[in-house]
Amino acid sequence: MRIEIMWDEGADTSLGLPFYASSGAAGADIRANFADRGSVVLQSGARALVPTGLRLSVPSGFEVQLRPRSGLALKHGITLPNTPGTIDSDYRGPLGVIVMNAGAEAFEIEHGARIAQMIVAPVIQADFELVQTLGETERGSAGFGSTGRI
Repeated sequence: MRIEIMWDEGADTSLGLPFYASSGAAGADIRANFADRGSVVLQSGARALVPTGLRLSVPSGFEVQLRPRSGLALKHGITLPNTPGTIDSDYRGPLGVIVMNAGAEAFEIEHGARIAQMIVAPVIQADFELVQTLGETERGSAGFGSTGRI
């Protein structure tokens, strides 16, 4: 699988392309690319669109999903509020990551910091059909929490 990548104009190309931090990693780490600003401080509860300096060409039939990094989430409350964020195969604009500080303290996102991970996943587009009834199941229409606590 190949994802074609190009740099945005003015991006700091020395940060390198997304990379897998270990041989078994499912997600490739991507970095904040502020190039001219240095860093951004996110106050508790604040959100920001963090540039990566990248543009992608995702093959038809696939998507790229953006997900939080677990260490940032656990240690600092840094998450992605729209997780997983989807990069569609027909999008060619700048890749930005919506980052939120759900922690209690302000958090500085420095230039070059690994801020998210990207997963390449297949996409299946469904055919939608309007029907008058749906098939029966044991659960039926029971809602949230209906399968029990354990």
